[in-house]
Amino acid sequence: MAVEGIASRFPLGSPCPDFALPDAVSSRIVRRDELHGPALLVIIACNHCPYVVHVLDGITAVGNDYVSRGVAVVALNANSERTHPQDGPPHMKALAERMGWRFPFLFDATQQTARALGAACTPDFYVFDAQRKLVYHGQLDDARPGNGKPVTGADLRAALDAVLAGRPVPQPQKPSLGCSIKWHPEPGAD
Repeated sequence: MAVEGIASRFPLGSPCPDFALPDAVSSRIVRRDELHGPALLVIIACNHCPYVVHVLDGITAVGNDYVSRGVAVVALNANSERTHPQDGPPHMKALAERMGWRFPFLFDATQQTARALGAACTPDFYVFDAQRKLVYHGQLDDARPGNGKPVTGADLRAALDAVLAGRPVPQPQKPSLGCSIKWHPEPGAD
């Protein structure tokens, strides 16, 4: 079932939550405060979601393009490895290496960072300005599995370009649509 990103859980202007998470590729801990640049892009992703798989080339193109332009970029996976082992760090590393990501793929094993962001689905995209205030929370573009629309990254690129040019991010912001984040089962739940 498709789930929409919910902007009201983490409104525009909110500060980026603090985090220190392991990169699945290098095993290095990546801290929010070491990510410098005129903007920070946080991509909520995973390995198995068909919505993510459909836009992987677009995620790669946008992420790598904007890393080259000085934007700090991280992908973040918060899916429960307990219920979805295909989303665990070994598989994340293989995906990031296969796609040629030039940005870290962080594993949020406790799911605390995803919860702090109010994340609901994969993929989802958060852009923070130089002061690390949220200026965009929405979709990559209008492409969805089966809708025939090309993967361009247009919405996310427009937001990033606006931040880099010192302009307001275009409105309205369309929410992402994708698979629900696979939260850890409640203790005692079967």
